[in-house]
Amino acid sequence: MGLLSFIITLPLAPVRGVISLAELIQRQVEEELHNPASARRALEDLEEARERGEISAEEEEQAQQAILDRMTGTARPTTPGKE
Repeated sequence: MGLLSFIITLPLAPVRGVISLAELIQRQVEEELHNPASARRALEDLEEARERGEISAEEEEQAQQAILDRMTGTARPTTPGKE
């Protein structure tokens, strides 16, 4: 029965492979989003951009909050038309 099941389900192997790959990518993305080192690098990049004058203090604050929200998994409601 095992050989018969294998032969019948063989056409589904590419689909299972794509699903497994998608799950792997999802896990990697979630780990990166919640990784403290990643958030720290992003915050340091923001600070450097602010020092170079590329962003304003308000933009830096908004970006910092977005990074922290992303890391903690909290979502803040956004107002349409405002960034």
